[in-house]
Amino acid sequence: MEDQQAPRPVEGEAKVITLCGSTKFEAKFAEVNQRLTMQGCVVISLGMFSLPDLPDYDWTVDSSDIKGRLGRVHFQKIRMADEVYIVDPGGYIGESTRREIAYAESLGKPVRYLSRERLARTGDGPQE
Repeated sequence: MEDQQAPRPVEGEAKVITLCGSTKFEAKFAEVNQRLTMQGCVVISLGMFSLPDLPDYDWTVDSSDIKGRLGRVHFQKIRMADEVYIVDPGGYIGESTRREIAYAESLGKPVRYLSRERLARTGDGPQE
């Protein structure tokens, strides 16, 4: 059986992190990508946040499989990662992102959340 986990980075190699989350958070993806890159990580992000406006191309003809195709590509990005980082401002996680989290966890990938890091940094989490 094929090992689906990415090999762990050798000492001195950059950690590979795949970003997951809703396409409506494009600006937040850019912010997280920049921060993680500056920390020395290799960041794999979404390939597009909306369908491009291509002359002479009718996306409605291709729409039946586009979401599935993009989902399969993103699952491959998750397999390539050492870790998955969820871009979830305010804790928002949609259906596609839930599937990606479940897939990453099934592969034993560590999963981090933007919303939980912010709570930890600011101390705004629930009081016990």
